[in-house]
Amino acid sequence: MNVQGRAEATRRSLLEAAAQLFEERGYAGTSISDISALSGRTSGAIYFHYAGKEKLALAVMEELFATWPALIGRHREADIPALEKLVALSFSVARAFRDDVVVRGGSRLWAERKSVDASLPSPFEGWIETVVGLLEEARQEGALGPSVVPRKAGNAVVYAFFGLHTVSEALDGREHIEERLHDLWLLLLPALQATGGAEGRVRPLEFDFDGAKRR
Repeated sequence: MNVQGRAEATRRSLLEAAAQLFEERGYAGTSISDISALSGRTSGAIYFHYAGKEKLALAVMEELFATWPALIGRHREADIPALEKLVALSFSVARAFRDDVVVRGGSRLWAERKSVDASLPSPFEGWIETVVGLLEEARQEGALGPSVVPRKAGNAVVYAFFGLHTVSEALDGREHIEERLHDLWLLLLPALQATGGAEGRVRPLEFDFDGAKRR
């Protein structure tokens, strides 16, 4: 491995160690020495690559935000109806929050953002715009009920989705997040969809807990 590759490996090791500790202990409960011990890197390496705990916290948050564009783009480009895109995207995001240490660490940092002496980006506006865009696409496909306003419905879906994550994290560490999300879509999809002909409608029970459509 060349010098650049070793440096990148060090940065990633530090980032993942910090994210794990931020999630487990919170920002205030995590020290540079903790990150050094978990990563197996020296404190000097931490200060060389990130200049301190605040910069590491900001890097974790930036990495969290960098996760979403490719994921959203992949789902939006899929050749399926817009509401199916929305359901499938929600399951992919849920799994990231459950399984990805950087996403989990960044999520806790956002919850504790007042303790972090750094300017952190806000996650929710982008998610609202993404969901509203998919609902507007569903409107063009004739899939939304006539009383559904994409902007208002998009807000409600995002609030419900992240509320679900908060409760799931508190109760079982998101262990059953896919099952809970499936239940949420059982409630939301009938309220969103047009009530006309059955052809082309997205039925909640067509989706497994992982968001994959049953064949």
